[in-house]
Amino acid sequence: MNMYQVPNPGLPGCPPGLEYLTQVDQLLIKQKVELIEALAGFESNNKYEVRNAMGQNVFYAVEENDCLSRQCCGPLRSFTIKVLDNFGQEVITVTRPLKCMSCFFPCCLQELEVQAPPGNTVGYVVQQWHPFSPKFIIENEHREPVLRLHGPFCGWSCLPDVDFEIVTMDEVDKIGKISKQWTGLLREAFTDADNFGIQFPMDLDVKMKAVMIGACFLVDFMFFESGNQH
Repeated sequence: MNMYQVPNPGLPGCPPGLEYLTQVDQLLIKQKVELIEALAGFESNNKYEVRNAMGQNVFYAVEENDCLSRQCCGPLRSFTIKVLDNFGQEVITVTRPLKCMSCFFPCCLQELEVQAPPGNTVGYVVQQWHPFSPKFIIENEHREPVLRLHGPFCGWSCLPDVDFEIVTMDEVDKIGKISKQWTGLLREAFTDADNFGIQFPMDLDVKMKAVMIGACFLVDFMFFESGNQH
């Protein structure tokens, strides 16, 4: 089977709980705003709703972290994000270790691991060093490169729309994107809540679709969290 082909729901190769992902080619991830954070700048745990193209909730995601890490480390903090289905069952776990960030040095590059279901690794998102543009490799569970994720030139976080392109390893074909969408001037003035859209081929391996959800969280933390200076 081609690595981009989706296994049929219920058959081996499709992690339990991810069957719905075989039926979609785009998702909307909306960060939920906590009132105390919006009013007082207190960085509470990030929470997200994952919706389909019709606006229906298909997953929920919540960051597991402690108050000290949030306040002291901010967007640099390590995190575990649990993705739950509509029945409250954890279907994806996204883990990012604590590492420094720099546009100028190839040390401590960012990486996260995606498990589906928890305990079963399906892929990784690994940052590549580049002095000006965000670049990542999407790896499968065997640490084999599958896709690339390329962001725009540094200094663009204030733009209305920011696209991270999903491209093939040879960089010939663009097959999708992760987009940060403008949420409105007034709301942006009071909170760092963001909306993201993910587009990928319908027949992309469902495991890689799960990894793309994880990549979206990494992009949010690295480039759009409050106090980030990118």
